[in-house]
Amino acid sequence: MLDRQSLKASLLPQPLATAFTGDDGAPDEALTPAAVLFPIVRHPALATVLLTQRTAHLRDHAGQISFPGGRVEAGDRSPLDTALRETEEEIGLPRERIDVLGFLPDYRTGTGFRVTPVVALVEPPFDLQPDPFEVAEVFEVPLGFLLDPANHQQHELHYRGALRRYYAMPWGEYFIWGATAGMIRSLSERLNLQGAAPCGIVTV
Repeated sequence: MLDRQSLKASLLPQPLATAFTGDDGAPDEALTPAAVLFPIVRHPALATVLLTQRTAHLRDHAGQISFPGGRVEAGDRSPLDTALRETEEEIGLPRERIDVLGFLPDYRTGTGFRVTPVVALVEPPFDLQPDPFEVAEVFEVPLGFLLDPANHQQHELHYRGALRRYYAMPWGEYFIWGATAGMIRSLSERLNLQGAAPCGIVTV
């Protein structure tokens, strides 16, 4: 069982410039700052993670499964502010419904972003209003499934002339991979679940 306190204790209290993970082959410099919300929904019997599927016409990561979020804008005071603003813009979830717990190490993507993941709890019920330009669908996946290392598949692809490795966590018709899967894996590692028995998480 994973409770709120142990989840919070596994996270960074603030983003750290020296703490990061990333895609295989991600660049080290000239990265665009961005932030996402890692929203864990506290249903009475089961904790889930809220994810989005991006629309097919977007310039970056079109059609992929992602956390709500985006690049830092000039008026944002912090990565937290970026994540909360982008979440409200993309799916209509107001920041008043979000209980921020902490941060995962920044994630460097192969497409040139340095993403700060903000982990938070969300208390239902809530009424989402996805932006149809950016979001094709919003759905939830059990937290226990995503954190269980047995569900972390390793794949390979050739990208820009090199063989790259990445994690994937297929869930029904959804193929969760790349940076989103990498950030989920990061939380699993910080909770020391690697090599452990399947995670029996029902609430946080």
